[in-house]
Amino acid sequence: MIDEIIKATTEKMDKTIVNLSNEFATIRTGRASAAMLERIYVNYYGTQTPITQIASVKTPEAHLLVIEPWDKQIVNDVAKAIQASDLGINPSNDSGVIRLPFPPPTEERRKELVKQCRHIGEEAKIAIRNERRDANSKLDRLIKEEDFSKDEVHRAEDKIQKLTDKHIEEVDEVLKRKEAEVMEV
Repeated sequence: MIDEIIKATTEKMDKTIVNLSNEFATIRTGRASAAMLERIYVNYYGTQTPITQIASVKTPEAHLLVIEPWDKQIVNDVAKAIQASDLGINPSNDSGVIRLPFPPPTEERRKELVKQCRHIGEEAKIAIRNERRDANSKLDRLIKEEDFSKDEVHRAEDKIQKLTDKHIEEVDEVLKRKEAEVMEV
């Protein structure tokens, strides 16, 4: 029972790290990345569909994305969806192909992006700590409801604390890499 709690907690904390990495991938740094388009949806025959599922997205150079919808009739819809998004980039429509130039962000904008990254990182740390709290409360219930000794539960709590520390260090490392990427000119 204790091993199951530790295993489930580890999996949830690992998912938090994966979600953090995915969240950071959508933050615009000045480098073009197809991941930035994953949250932009286009009305495609009555269904809200991510751009990445209805078009090929290429990165011919570091500061340019080229989007080529498979259905040429929706090129204008894709361009409008990009303009309406929070990317802050004006797409240029070029006969069935949409070009997204990514100018390097200003110093002020990079500082804003770092603040945003830190906020996202702190949310990930909070999620990890919440998983620790949930696991510890399950362990406390084991003492009351089941026939587990306090020593067994205490050892399990130590393992969970070590897991928490390890995952928070991972969050810090991912955040540090992202901050360096954002501040790179």
